[in-house]
Amino acid sequence: MDFLNDLLNFDEQMIMKLRTLYRQFGYSQYKMSRFEEYGLYAENKAFLASGEIITFTGAGGKLMALRPDVTLSIVKNAKDDGKLKKLYYNENVYRPDGYEFKEQMQVGLECIGDIDVSLMGEVLMLAQRSLEVLGEPSRLDISHMGYINGLLQSVELTSEQKAAMLLCISEKNVPELNKLCLEYGLGEAFREKITKLATIYGPFGEIIDELRYLCVNDETKAATRELEELYGVMQSSGMEQSLNLDFSIVNDISYYSGIIFQGYIAGIPTKVLSGGRYDKLLRKFGNRSGAVGFAVYLDLLERFSPMNKTINIALPKGRLGDKAYAIFEAAGYGCPAIYEESRKLMFESPENGVCYFWVKPSDVAIYVERGAADIGIVGKDILLEYSPDVYELLDFGIGKCRMCVAAERGFSDEKHDRMLRVATKFPNIARDYYEKQGREIDVIGLNGSIEIAPLLGLSDVIVDIVETGKTLLENNLEPFETIVGISARLISNKASYKFNYSAISSLCSKIAANL
Repeated sequence: MDFLNDLLNFDEQMIMKLRTLYRQFGYSQYKMSRFEEYGLYAENKAFLASGEIITFTGAGGKLMALRPDVTLSIVKNAKDDGKLKKLYYNENVYRPDGYEFKEQMQVGLECIGDIDVSLMGEVLMLAQRSLEVLGEPSRLDISHMGYINGLLQSVELTSEQKAAMLLCISEKNVPELNKLCLEYGLGEAFREKITKLATIYGPFGEIIDELRYLCVNDETKAATRELEELYGVMQSSGMEQSLNLDFSIVNDISYYSGIIFQGYIAGIPTKVLSGGRYDKLLRKFGNRSGAVGFAVYLDLLERFSPMNKTINIALPKGRLGDKAYAIFEAAGYGCPAIYEESRKLMFESPENGVCYFWVKPSDVAIYVERGAADIGIVGKDILLEYSPDVYELLDFGIGKCRMCVAAERGFSDEKHDRMLRVATKFPNIARDYYEKQGREIDVIGLNGSIEIAPLLGLSDVIVDIVETGKTLLENNLEPFETIVGISARLISNKASYKFNYSAISSLCSKIAANL
């Protein structure tokens, strides 16, 4: 088949190799339409990677959608007949990538029926071999939603509080988890366990004792037993070295019930494979079977770039960046060249294993999320506004200020008989804040001179960062509600964290000791 390499492009070669692999294990190809009724996706938006869907009106007047997901189509048509169904597919899906929708190729498989630990092991083995087909050093990381849910069920939490906890776990955000535990009145024992679970990362054999220690109820114990059984299956096939435990991998609890996993390839800044056990999704379709599967995102291979030997660190230009660099330097990660008078923006210190570069503060998260930087320093306001897919590892405790609602002195928002006009540079933060209050608002997006908006009658209030409050005072304004405290955070690209775990975790430990 080598002659086909001259005829097929890279994606086509990968598709052929993956299809051949899945067929060897008894999986048959599943074909489907590009279109589905919109209702299928509207009713299961939490299962989708993005809630944004391309819709159109079909010839019969039905609202249709370009397929954003393959699994939902397969599950909708799966018969509850007790027979094991082993299916693979290579299909395009239509999802937003940044600001635009893209046609994205997925190759994957689904196993529906009576799912035992042997079948789970087979799916994980095929996930690992799929990564190997793509040809670069890889990682396959496993989590268990039953374990996470069991730990959260051990204390009294509302659904909103549980969602906030899950978000922090997915970000490895220990500072915020500590705050939430204090805010929700949770005990020290739970706080210790939940923060430990969020930071766990490493080979199964090194982590399992910690996992047993963190068990608090039957659900966490059952999840641990399932993980141990699965590890035994992987050992028998010689694949155990490829498995890492990482409980920052979380999915919607209402759909996922057990093992979930993600695959990474060195040099690609985001996951290229994602899967898990989703029995609860089948229950929503009245199907009593079990189900597990995964998808490989071939379009992401275009983002490959060789990994650096040093840790790339994005620093925000200005005072905040200067303060942040001083913290790195005090922890033993100095770079003398950074003080040289020049127009250079990048400064490398091979002896300390770091390379710094200066960027606009609002761009730091983009550099990190896209993998150009391994770690970076960014204000919490940027993280809340843009929600980048990164780990939030440390609170540097510098650049402290508040995100506030401010208005002219004497303003009252007691009457809700009309829409509140809000001027801000942070529309997502403002919408989220007022949405939680059930308050309808008219967001007026501005890029500067926010304080003048209420004075000219453009808005009723503003949502903005307040440091000293002096500018507000001089313009006859005052803050009357604090939305959230802001400070500088150390963030990490998720793939970089996994492939440079020793270096990044060591750096975090040294900085935390100084903080």
